[in-house]
Amino acid sequence: MPDPFGSSSDSVIAPARHAFPIAPDNINDLPRFTKALYIGTGGTIVLRAVGSDADVTFTNVQDGSFLDVRCRAIRAAGTTAAGIVGLA
Repeated sequence: MPDPFGSSSDSVIAPARHAFPIAPDNINDLPRFTKALYIGTGGTIVLRAVGSDADVTFTNVQDGSFLDVRCRAIRAAGTTAAGIVGLA
């Protein structure tokens, strides 16, 4: 099926073109920067934002939440949320 928006330019505020499962990792960065995250099972998320030099912790994230954050890494240490999907 042809994508009627396939020739549209991408931007930070445009809907995501890619979705990928995220396995939290203490060493490796994500395969691509995200525009947002979908959290299937809530909890705590420790992440490194694209423009940050330090990790930040989001607590009490609810099941089925979307976090509008451009991130480059999700850390395993401290992350209790699951079913995390990167949107890029």
